[in-house]
Amino acid sequence: MGNYEIQQGAEPFYFEGNKVGVLVLHGFTGSTQSMRYLGEQMASEGYTVCGPRLKGHGTHYEEMEQSTYEEWIQSVEEGYQWLNERCDSLFITGLSMGGTLTLYLAEKYNEVKGIMPINAAIDLPDLEQMRGKTEPRFLDAIGSDIKAEGVDELAYEKTPTKSIQEILKLVEVTRKDLSNITMPALIFKSIEDHVVPPQNSMIIFEEIASMKKEVVELKDSYHVATLDHDKELIAERCKAFIKGLM
Repeated sequence: MGNYEIQQGAEPFYFEGNKVGVLVLHGFTGSTQSMRYLGEQMASEGYTVCGPRLKGHGTHYEEMEQSTYEEWIQSVEEGYQWLNERCDSLFITGLSMGGTLTLYLAEKYNEVKGIMPINAAIDLPDLEQMRGKTEPRFLDAIGSDIKAEGVDELAYEKTPTKSIQEILKLVEVTRKDLSNITMPALIFKSIEDHVVPPQNSMIIFEEIASMKKEVVELKDSYHVATLDHDKELIAERCKAFIKGLM
């Protein structure tokens, strides 16, 4: 399999702070670079922040091809446990598949205080047509769907077809248990998204059982909203959401 080095900017990040923990999760084929700004903003409030690197990500797409959705879950579980050892209250935010993993963890751990999924994926019609396929081995990239000029996401230039099978499994297992989610939810939805249909956020809003839930529309960002024009808005709304629950 070879030894793949972590790309510069794709390293996991940790900020030690107070007893409020925020888990910050990146997306499919992406890296922690897409979430670092939001992570730093959370840390600036004094929170303890963890941004894990998903297995097979931030190195080379051939390594990603070898990783499974169970390993991606394990990567975020490790981050969750790291925070759990240090904090009394835990919040989770994630972009795209990171949002899917946010929902997955919220289904499993009802002690999570609040969640903030951003353009989370639970229904991917564009990828569905690749279900069960092994050819071609790699497809074109899906990263860097950003409206702001001159901003790039550190993401793979190819998407392994095998990895598409894995994300399809993850969205399937996550979607069926959405009604297990009861904690407050702040759901971010880009109006125009070329990767995850905005309807995903509405399905999440409708199917989770949370009493306190809200959809925030992002009018000036595409899929990778955490690097786009609305990144400050996302950070401000997340800060206010956490403060309101403490």
